[in-house]
Amino acid sequence: MSYVLVAHGTRKRRGVSLIGDLASRVAATLDRPVHVAFVDVLGPTPAEVLGARTGEPAVLVPAFLARGYHVGSDIPAHVRDSGHDDVTVTPALGPDPQLVRVLVDRLVETGLRPDDSVILAAAGTSDPAALRDLHTTAAWLSATLGARVELAFAATGEPRVADAVATVRAPGRRVVVASYLLSEGLFQDRLRASGADLVTDPLGTHPGVTRLVVSRFRRARALSGVRGR
Repeated sequence: MSYVLVAHGTRKRRGVSLIGDLASRVAATLDRPVHVAFVDVLGPTPAEVLGARTGEPAVLVPAFLARGYHVGSDIPAHVRDSGHDDVTVTPALGPDPQLVRVLVDRLVETGLRPDDSVILAAAGTSDPAALRDLHTTAAWLSATLGARVELAFAATGEPRVADAVATVRAPGRRVVVASYLLSEGLFQDRLRASGADLVTDPLGTHPGVTRLVVSRFRRARALSGVRGR
């Protein structure tokens, strides 16, 4: 069985390396190779990776933190174009309680204080289902922190992160942006330029993300075995 991790893609070398590192950590846990593909900016594409492995079943995990165009349209199109007839595509990584725990860890390691105002910053989307996913994550993070967390966007959607920072800023209170991005890139740069007092690192290779990706592969493999009986 082939394992394929599909990410968005970025021109930032650090962002590409981060996805490669995540795949390596997942592969080490699964004790088998994990191939990386990208739906935008650079290759190889999912169609190319799958097309080279048509002789065995494949599991594809979308490394996206919510549903959206890439998960709902791009990836299925790549699967069709690949000519591979035995591909299991798992749900996107988010929303998931595991990601909320990763967000909290990132906030704590960045120096979060109880009186800080927190903004959850996502890339953004015009897809209603993806937007619901993001609001779900913001609500879960609010419940975990015991304080309201505002949702803002680095690209598509309102409010933009810089505007949200300006709106919630109050005398004597810091504004902390919790990055809801998987890797470094243009959007993470925008978060750091938003005017917030603190910005967390992307979720990246946090052990919790590795565990979540591993669980997606294992569950899909198990379900594939049940269907094949």
